[in-house]
Amino acid sequence: MNYHAYQTYVDLMSPMRFLAEAAHSSLANPALAQCDSLRKLSAACEVFMASKVTHSRPDFQLATVMTGEGKAAHEVAVFEEAAHIAPFATLLHFRKEGISGQPRVLIVAPMSGHFATLLRETIRTMLADHDVYITDWHNARDVPLSAGRFGLDEYTEYVMDFLRIMGPGSHLMAICQPCVPALAAASIMAEDRDKAQPRSLTLMAGPIDCRINPTKVNQLATSKPLDWFKNNLISPVPWRHKGAMRRVYPGFLQLSAFMSMNPDRHMGAFKGLYQDLVAGEIEKAGTTRAFYEEYFAVLDMDAEFYLETIQYVFQEYALAQGELKWRGRSVNPAALRRTALLTVEGEKDDICSLGQTMAAHDLCSSIPPFLKSHHMQAGVGHYGVFSGRRWNQQIYPIVREMIYSAP
Repeated sequence: MNYHAYQTYVDLMSPMRFLAEAAHSSLANPALAQCDSLRKLSAACEVFMASKVTHSRPDFQLATVMTGEGKAAHEVAVFEEAAHIAPFATLLHFRKEGISGQPRVLIVAPMSGHFATLLRETIRTMLADHDVYITDWHNARDVPLSAGRFGLDEYTEYVMDFLRIMGPGSHLMAICQPCVPALAAASIMAEDRDKAQPRSLTLMAGPIDCRINPTKVNQLATSKPLDWFKNNLISPVPWRHKGAMRRVYPGFLQLSAFMSMNPDRHMGAFKGLYQDLVAGEIEKAGTTRAFYEEYFAVLDMDAEFYLETIQYVFQEYALAQGELKWRGRSVNPAALRRTALLTVEGEKDDICSLGQTMAAHDLCSSIPPFLKSHHMQAGVGHYGVFSGRRWNQQIYPIVREMIYSAP
């Protein structure tokens, strides 16, 4: 009954949030800001408002992007278009006005408690030189039971279907958790000699083989039997939502787990937000507020997918041991022969440690050495692999070069 208890709590807190928003709006008058007590009250209301957990996808905020280099660099308009809509995900295309002929890339976003907008900066960087599509996963609590199950098989099939919709010659890029289903999809398509099999496959900070240098996340997944996860973390969606009675791993539980890994950091961030607001450091406060607006936008994960990921990826290491199956059929990465492979890892990654993603090279034994490459980025943790300064300046050029040189 975890989800129902949470929904009751949200309902009880709604009047307080409404009062906080009303009070903050009333205190927005510049004349009142001169009063120290009222300024502190306004800041407290804003901090309370910023702590709200939401369940809808934020905007990608990618209306324009810079493309070209040097004197040829210019800004172009970006339009979000749904290339295909399926029950559990939309194949979202970021079409650039007046730009054509760039390599088509499908970015497979992680389904781990947050929406695909978590990769906003990854997309922004990729858009400069590529025709970008992304798996825009839907919140499972909004998917009716009539849509059927969604497990690891279905996730993998979505990747294959989206590549077919994009057409032959597309490239595939997976970040974090989807590295396993992305490699599985590419392997199945290669074995079937599917015309839409990807020209290149980029795997970034993904758990291909969690036996290598296990992290605290890996240890947690193996510290308890699968039934514990099923009995303690899975809840039915409350009746008021479209996905009523669908069994999910709720986003608010996933958020709680993430925050419990570093509670002091988050408490310090909210304390800093309050102090910045009182001091009038609006830009600094805005940065913190924007981060938590994204961080507190949570996505419920379908129970079948979550439990199968725990079992096959983190407990049984099925892909690494040659035992992963897709709809009863063995997944064979050695079937890949013409797809260029790039793996990327972060030196300080405490979620997916060094060696876990690189393990894909041994599995993809039929890809010629000249089509394989690996990059270990010094000085970055998990998120630094696909966002931030080092992603933009050091990792992205390697990704771009691999895609543009793929046969």
